[in-house]
Amino acid sequence: MRILITFSLLLFCSTMMYAQQRSISGSVTSASDGSALPGVTVVVSGTSQGTITNSDGKYQISIPEKAASLTFSFVGMEKQTVSLGASNTYNVELAPISFGVDEVVVTALGVEKRSKGLTYSTQQVKGDELTRTKDVNMINSIAGKSAGVVITKSSSGVGGSSKVIIRGNRSASGNNQPLYVIDGIPMYNGSAAQPATTIGGNNDAGSRDGGDGIGNLNPDDIESINILKGASASALYGSQAANGVIVITTKKGKAGKTTIDFNSSTTFENVVSMPDFQNSYGMTSGGYSWDSVSGNLTGYNPKDFFNTGINTINSVSISSGTDKNQTYFSYANTSAKGIIDGNKLAKHNFNFRETAKFFNDKVTLDGSVNLINQKVNNRPTPGGYYNNPLVGLYRFPRGEDISSYQNNFEVFNTGRNLMSQNWHKPADTWEQNPWWLINRTPSEDVRNRVISSLTAKVQISKELSVQARGSADFTADKYEQKMYATTTPAIAGTNDNGRFLFSDNQISLIYGDVLLSYSKEINDISISATAGASINDTKEQGLLLDSRDGGLEIANVFSVGNMLALGYLEESKGHEQTQSVFGTAQIGFKDYLFLDVTGRNDWSSALAYTNSMKKGFFYPALGLTGVISDMVQLPEIIEFAKVRASYSSVGNSIPRYISYPTHSMNAGGSLIFNSEAPFSDLKPEISSSMEIGTEWRFLNNQVTFDFTYYKTNTKNQFFSLPAEAGSGYSFFYVNSGNIENKGVEVVLGLHPMVKGDFQWKNYFNFALNKNKILELHPDLTHFNVGGQTSSSYWMRLEEGGQFGDIYGIKFERDSVSGDIQIDGATGLPIKSSEFGKIANASPDFSLSWNGQLTYKDFTLNFLLDGRFGGDVVGMTQSDLDEWGVTQATADARNKGYVEYEGHQFKDVKGFYDLVGGRDGISEYYVYGATNIRLRELALSYNIPSQIFGKSGVIKGANFSLVGRNLFFLYNEAPYDPDAVLSTGNNLQGVDVFGMPTTRSLGFNIKISF
Repeated sequence: MRILITFSLLLFCSTMMYAQQRSISGSVTSASDGSALPGVTVVVSGTSQGTITNSDGKYQISIPEKAASLTFSFVGMEKQTVSLGASNTYNVELAPISFGVDEVVVTALGVEKRSKGLTYSTQQVKGDELTRTKDVNMINSIAGKSAGVVITKSSSGVGGSSKVIIRGNRSASGNNQPLYVIDGIPMYNGSAAQPATTIGGNNDAGSRDGGDGIGNLNPDDIESINILKGASASALYGSQAANGVIVITTKKGKAGKTTIDFNSSTTFENVVSMPDFQNSYGMTSGGYSWDSVSGNLTGYNPKDFFNTGINTINSVSISSGTDKNQTYFSYANTSAKGIIDGNKLAKHNFNFRETAKFFNDKVTLDGSVNLINQKVNNRPTPGGYYNNPLVGLYRFPRGEDISSYQNNFEVFNTGRNLMSQNWHKPADTWEQNPWWLINRTPSEDVRNRVISSLTAKVQISKELSVQARGSADFTADKYEQKMYATTTPAIAGTNDNGRFLFSDNQISLIYGDVLLSYSKEINDISISATAGASINDTKEQGLLLDSRDGGLEIANVFSVGNMLALGYLEESKGHEQTQSVFGTAQIGFKDYLFLDVTGRNDWSSALAYTNSMKKGFFYPALGLTGVISDMVQLPEIIEFAKVRASYSSVGNSIPRYISYPTHSMNAGGSLIFNSEAPFSDLKPEISSSMEIGTEWRFLNNQVTFDFTYYKTNTKNQFFSLPAEAGSGYSFFYVNSGNIENKGVEVVLGLHPMVKGDFQWKNYFNFALNKNKILELHPDLTHFNVGGQTSSSYWMRLEEGGQFGDIYGIKFERDSVSGDIQIDGATGLPIKSSEFGKIANASPDFSLSWNGQLTYKDFTLNFLLDGRFGGDVVGMTQSDLDEWGVTQATADARNKGYVEYEGHQFKDVKGFYDLVGGRDGISEYYVYGATNIRLRELALSYNIPSQIFGKSGVIKGANFSLVGRNLFFLYNEAPYDPDAVLSTGNNLQGVDVFGMPTTRSLGFNIKISF
């Protein structure tokens, strides 16, 4: 009886509970394409009770009878709350998050802020922009997609580094590239694999490019990139952020579903922008092509020297998770073959990330490990004369048979009992057999890198949270190069038994910070603040062995034990630490007026022994923004209007050990006496920046407009001056100078049709930057950037000039009329005995058009990118003119004269002997740098899921035809003016036998399971 009564009571209670519940069901789809969305979180609003949609996007949930609404949320989609009525079925469409006023963007230190309240300009690049037309170095995929950001690719083959400049060059002798940050943590972006003394000589002679850190990353792991352009945006990074910050947000697991994504990209590269060679005049003495008799030559085509490069990037990722725990894992394999024989890259990326919540979501842990292994063989020089196969290739006499030197680049030397270099003339400092260089001066650099991080966040209350982060970025680089006997002694040493170089370098960057965040709304006032402290510790150590001066005991035996004497040994160690405290706060009024205040103080170990050591350096920032459209009633066509203004100061990193230089030790124990005077007044460079801007949105976001004006002054430039006689030092350092950058940025979005089956979206980026050297130093009349790099050109800073000014040899001109002066005896121009300004490498402005057209399952993306104004100096053309191999020299010989500035010079060979070559008149080889190119093109097709049947294994697939750098719509220079010899400050705008630019065509396949 008791059991029966108990059972009856339980049945009654459960019936009553059931009566108070009801079942709701439905489906969730994407508003953009109507596809089902699995893994969408569905919760009863205001509670933790919920469920997720299944693989077909359907859901069913039992809810209390009194429940008023359901909330639907999904990563990458706008959250939506649906009010409940009498119906038990609710089908919901979720719209993708668009770049709108309420979008949350990741800013400095990983702090998330609404774009509506930002007091400075930023620009975001989504992850699919990086993977649509892939590049081996993923940072190149940003080119043309952000106003004020200039990205140029080094001409050093696959895996080469790239130069990134945001809002112009600022530092005369320091770093001009931005800070890279991954998930709020600074990363190392240097290269330790290539020692500065690899080749020796100056930059005109060429040096190798060891690649950069950003190129190590897998683009498929990146969710988005936010570019913090101005000092106000990056002030929280203090002494690291003078040149802006590129904030990288990586992917993590998604709750509610398990997905497997496979992405395969293959592109084929072919050279473009080759020099224009003549086929009319053959060889004369010395290997020149100055034959006086014209004919129809059947010589070689230098373009045949280059191969079709093949780049393949395959990646697979797995994402899985629940509301409490998410997992992300990926593997990527990059295999690339360059356009020159033997130039290959192999890279492996492993990435694992785990995110978990504990204690009722009060504690969040987020950890990741990224493992990278990269190997590059025979990385070509980015340009210059030394060790460059293009010198001999391009100079080779027209009409002669080069195949014998290709097939027999080496011959047996009976006197030495070894194979020796074979060339049509004795190999010299500047020219050798191209096939000897690519086969008998091989190099290999290997990088192993580990990037790991752990973040712990505790939500103390609704308003208060504390977060601690730590990361370790360890890079180990090994580099090895062999130069076989009979390589020119200028490179391999006078011993003539060959040369062996070996370097082993490790760099570790340890970073940690603690952030305390607070946010609260009190009536019309909102407050959000973050305060914290960080430590950034960098250690470097390296060993370089080079047999150049001593040589090898036994020819062509490449080992340390075979070094006859260590011609060069360098053992280096470096340690630097920066400790910081910082804080930022935003006060909002009625959600339309926002005031930002930021401050950071850095104490750097590089300031040891200076007057600034104890107090460090303080970097402030202040910003104000007002949303006009929320303040006053505007016409209906205006949806959003905002103005903003900010001011800030940030620093640039300072050299180590400059404040108190010490003596060092050479191989064998000999002492190397320091020649630098201690710099007790050392200060970091300071960039003070003001910025004003406005944002407008019209016609339901069909027209968007963002305008920014900025002015940046960088002071405390780092210069060296000759020391006084008798001081015991050769030179001393000073902080001085003032370099100003002023500019305008405009981002215009036009979406004339975003509805139905057809969508058309356009984004235009315009940027103008004017640079001026306001001040150097009273004792410094000019400053050669990177030192004097050539006998006929160099980059120089002078007061009143601009960063990027190129000085060189000019024509002697009349002081009044400016006409070229003519030598009466020879009838040729007169070469000036003084150097003068001949060009400026900085463009006047840049303009790009990023367009997308979509019709049903087809999408066409294109990127037109233009640089307008500025100059480049073509020293390759100068050298080849002297050798008589160019079409320009043939055209002049056909006409019987060279015409220039209204003069006709009939001694054609004499003219090119004068103006051409390394020591010629470089003014003659200045070209306009204006060019417009089709930088990217992609035609993709989303394969309908029903094609794969009802199994549901394949959730989606996409196939794309892609191209990069397809062609120039307009180009003033005889080569690609964007190609650079160096990613440093010098050699901008100068071409010295740089590797030709390539055009890429290929395909991309994406499959989701």
